[in-house]
Amino acid sequence: MNILFTNITVNSPLDNINSQLNLWVKDGTIYQISPNTINPDSDTEIIDGKDLTALPGLFDMHVHFRDPGFEQKEDIFSGVDSAANGGFTGVLIMPNTKPCIDNKTVVEYIRSKSQNLITDVYVASALTQSMEGKTISNMLEMTEHGALLFTDDGKCVVNSEVMRRAFDYAAPKDLLIAQHCEDNALTDNFDMNESNLSVQLGLKGYPSVAEEAILARDIMLSHYCGNRRYHAQHVSTAGSVQIIRQAKEKNPNISCETTPHHFSLTEDHLVEFNTNYKMNPPLRQQKDIDAIIEGLKDGTIDAIACDHAPHTQLEKDVEFDKAPYGIIGLETSFGLSYTNLVAKGYLSLNDLIFKMSINPRKILGLPEIHIKSNNPANLTIVNTNVEWIVNTDNFKSKSRNTPFEAMKLKGKVCWTINNNQITKSSL
Repeated sequence: MNILFTNITVNSPLDNINSQLNLWVKDGTIYQISPNTINPDSDTEIIDGKDLTALPGLFDMHVHFRDPGFEQKEDIFSGVDSAANGGFTGVLIMPNTKPCIDNKTVVEYIRSKSQNLITDVYVASALTQSMEGKTISNMLEMTEHGALLFTDDGKCVVNSEVMRRAFDYAAPKDLLIAQHCEDNALTDNFDMNESNLSVQLGLKGYPSVAEEAILARDIMLSHYCGNRRYHAQHVSTAGSVQIIRQAKEKNPNISCETTPHHFSLTEDHLVEFNTNYKMNPPLRQQKDIDAIIEGLKDGTIDAIACDHAPHTQLEKDVEFDKAPYGIIGLETSFGLSYTNLVAKGYLSLNDLIFKMSINPRKILGLPEIHIKSNNPANLTIVNTNVEWIVNTDNFKSKSRNTPFEAMKLKGKVCWTINNNQITKSSL
């Protein structure tokens, strides 16, 4: 499918472009981009782009596609459909599958299954064998087969000696290690953030120090081992933001991400006992949201990643303490980020592009996306002015576990273009 977007705003910070242009996508490439009139061939659909903005394709560096092992929740194909529906042309999938991604066979299975799809699927491999936190996985071999990052996400590598060995093992190839920061001794069987509210509700709390203690330890180990590359996943507390801010002054190889739900929702929603508000790390307090937004503004937080975590309705529709952690997020990520960050004046759209497209690829060592003639068309087309209501009937994910149903958002994904494929969003 070939499309000419007339009078579309093209916003590409890496190309110093933020202007209204005519953009012709043909045969998977940016065939022509110009302020002048373009006369397309008869095989090209013409779309009035006066209300649209073309961005370098969005990238989410923290998603769970549940394949292999839990395909009833999500699989590679439904995950990609969900990602493309939300505007993402690239994703990094986490290793807590069954079997987990801790060997080259599973890496190759995923890479083979995800070929030639509209969304590029990259692999994060387990940091330890079977994600047990005991023995380092064969990171060098998995790197040779395409793994970009190593983490036991969903679990924390609590043992300091194991974490130190991981940094040493990663050093020769400068591999990227990431961590789900959670001291499990402080959080065992938690339900929500530890606070006065958790006491009132009678729910087991997760104290903020459980995240911050592991984060601080890992940063110290990274520095001790030679300022190794380290990425903190789904940062959720004010203390974590401050720890990372200070760490970056000494170690430029520290990076981190946060999620849309951690700057959009507080623990106050837990009074409803709705299991779609149960996640790991849990929703925190307004002071944490304020700190996260400040961290996004000043560059402490590098990326926004939704931690897309599908679960079936049967799993979530149980007593609160028995429900699994996690929510889906690919199809609401841009809308939540634009609504709560750009529309409120905290970030510019340029800033958001860095957090949701440029920085994730940079952290993972992937090629930059440029919007210029003869380049591959890797684009997310959005309407930043339109308001829309979240309706899970329009989602492509197999799962529906979101707390954002019926929420009004501003900023909507309209088209996703990549790998010579074009999809119109159903949101």
